[in-house]
Amino acid sequence: MSYLEATKDLYKEAAITPDVGLCCTTTPVWQFPGLSIPKIMQEMNYGCGSTVSPQDLINDPKVLYVGVGGGMELLQFSYFSRQEGGVTGVDVVDEMLEASRKNLKMAEAENDWFDSKFVNLVKGDALKLPVADESIDVAAQNCLFNIFKTDDLKKAVAEMYRILKPHGRLVMSDPICEQPMNDALRNDDRLRALCLSGSIPLKDYIKVLTDAGFGTIEVRARRSYRVLSPNHYPTDEPIFIESIEIAAIKDPMPNDGPCVFTGKTAIYYGDEAYFDDQKGHVLVQNQPMAVCDKTAAALAKANDQIHISESTWHYNGGGCC
Repeated sequence: MSYLEATKDLYKEAAITPDVGLCCTTTPVWQFPGLSIPKIMQEMNYGCGSTVSPQDLINDPKVLYVGVGGGMELLQFSYFSRQEGGVTGVDVVDEMLEASRKNLKMAEAENDWFDSKFVNLVKGDALKLPVADESIDVAAQNCLFNIFKTDDLKKAVAEMYRILKPHGRLVMSDPICEQPMNDALRNDDRLRALCLSGSIPLKDYIKVLTDAGFGTIEVRARRSYRVLSPNHYPTDEPIFIESIEIAAIKDPMPNDGPCVFTGKTAIYYGDEAYFDDQKGHVLVQNQPMAVCDKTAAALAKANDQIHISESTWHYNGGGCC
């Protein structure tokens, strides 16, 4: 049995019998005004964070969500895209699609604004999406791509890039791990399906995105997630796993490389009213400006009266790159 088949079997079981402890998101379940999320959807929230950000969801966007789970994020996305077929949910597991379909009907009864026709559920594979080129404004996945081995991860990201419109956004939440893992962990198909042993370092995760062509990367959250300890897993030392929330934007790739925002801030505190590096970055005296890591490094070299903060790993827009 391949690791992909093991994953299908695991989530088939989770669709038939909801498993509350399968994943444990450390992000609050966003309850927007007038939105009621059925309890079963919350119990089947098989993610490690959230991919729903109002800043991404303006002007009735066309949304794609891969790996539907219990349908909670499909419902949340529909809150911002109230149009027939405004949200497409893709999953390879028939039982999960059926569970999501039933849960959305339940949500229809609880929310007078919601019509289940807002969501189009489609059987499909993340490695070959049944979606037209450049047809989606916001694509999302939660705790799915972490399962893929390197070559499949690259294929899945390339597919998301293909279906996004120019300047479209791929919003993701996945576990990451900065420590090396032994072969026993890496080759355990069930642990990979559980979104644990497929965790890779953040820099490698970002590189997959930028290699696919995404010109702007925003690290929006980074939180503690799991510990793989020797008393429970085949490892000689504790392995610390975090969860991240990232947006990859289909902007043109800058000549000097991608803009990666990790929550750095620049503050100019010199004698002049402002500092202008003549490259499009103007810092008003003692006013913080969010900057990408590339710009942060350049500004630090350009003027010794600019304070550059450490990465906070939380970026919510603004500033410049």
